[in-house]
Amino acid sequence: MAANGRVLLIDDDVTHAEIAGEAIERAGYGIALAHSGAEGLQKFSEGEFDCVLCDLRLPDTDGMDVLKRIKARDADTEVVIITGYGSVEKAVEALQQGAYSFLEKPLNRDALRNTVAKAIERRRLNLANQALKKLVSEKFGFEGIVGSSPAMQAVFTRLRQVAPTEARVLITGDNGTGKELVARALHFNSKRRDGPLVAVNCGALAGGVLDSELFGHVKGAFTGAVKDHAGKFEAADGGTLFLDEVGEMPLETQVKLLRVIESKEVTPVGSNTARKIDVRLVSATNKNLQEQVKKGEFREDLFFRLKVVEIHLPALRERPGDIALLAQNFLAEFARQYGKELSGLDHAVVDALVAHPWPGNVRELRNTMEEMVVLAQGRNLTVADLPPQLKRPETPLPLPPSRGTGTSGLVGLTMAQIEREAISQTLRSLEGNRERTAKMLEIGERTLYRKLKEYGLS
Repeated sequence: MAANGRVLLIDDDVTHAEIAGEAIERAGYGIALAHSGAEGLQKFSEGEFDCVLCDLRLPDTDGMDVLKRIKARDADTEVVIITGYGSVEKAVEALQQGAYSFLEKPLNRDALRNTVAKAIERRRLNLANQALKKLVSEKFGFEGIVGSSPAMQAVFTRLRQVAPTEARVLITGDNGTGKELVARALHFNSKRRDGPLVAVNCGALAGGVLDSELFGHVKGAFTGAVKDHAGKFEAADGGTLFLDEVGEMPLETQVKLLRVIESKEVTPVGSNTARKIDVRLVSATNKNLQEQVKKGEFREDLFFRLKVVEIHLPALRERPGDIALLAQNFLAEFARQYGKELSGLDHAVVDALVAHPWPGNVRELRNTMEEMVVLAQGRNLTVADLPPQLKRPETPLPLPPSRGTGTSGLVGLTMAQIEREAISQTLRSLEGNRERTAKMLEIGERTLYRKLKEYGLS
């Protein structure tokens, strides 16, 4: 009888509880009865319930208190407050505290059953949505980083393995691939998640300024040092320090950083007193540090200390299969942000996005999608919404040479036949090169593959 769900009924009126419980049980739900707040909370902690019906007035406590405690233990359990002393104020208060609904005694059996059924259905829907989000996150993303390609799945696997550890991580990849997102994911999935995450752009500061920013300085250390200044290492104590563009760090600063890593102490500029620090280092670069080591531009010993584990982020051009997924993700994000009702992207838009080289990687795609959402006129993003750099120049389609170049060669042909002939002749003229054929015909490669299959061409 519990197949439809389990219900806990807390009511000090024994007779009323038994009558209501029988009505619920006859509707196909499992039922457990309790006649005090303490007994109800005890039974709730010992079993699993989809819905709790609780009298507002109990001999040992208030129903609102029971509601709060149940929601604190399991926010997904739906709670219905029952009272013989109903009022609008109490109903509003119960709903504000997270109650699903509010019923008055004497209970109407049909209303009771309908309320229980809807409450349990809502709980199951919420749990299903949570499971779906978890599945999508596990399959297509990690902490806001999205991708379904094998390359990104490998990144997610490594992130899950490394994040809980104290290992230093070097994140590599082109600009715009999401290195800062990876650093955030590492921090917030580590034991240091409650500590600070402090970021420093090593390429944005000159050597002396970078030293002061990283290690701090004392009053009088240099002209303008009018007071003590705690550096980023001290600010990140107990947390994570993210060194972005670490390949731009001057050699003099590299020596000092190496000393901090080895000693776990930082000495402010102008001071002789070292201070203990507890920091996890995560670094990022778009440069090939091994090449810099060979050129003498980066210390080899520092390179190996920063790269206990390397996480390489592939360029967007190396994972074109992720472009549609990323675009849809950004579409949903910006539609919410700008209050627009947008349902999706036309196939032609996806083809144009996939065909673009994306030198700015995910950052460029994100900015492009924001622009398109802001300027969108309809419910779907169409080719008309594409920014100029993604629109292809309109050039006349070369006509099949076998039928001449005049319009008479098209007489009597269906549009499908004309399309088939155009694809066939272009493919043949380019010696079967599908990539060049797609570009000449101004269609996406995936569209071309679909047409080849549709028309039986090879």
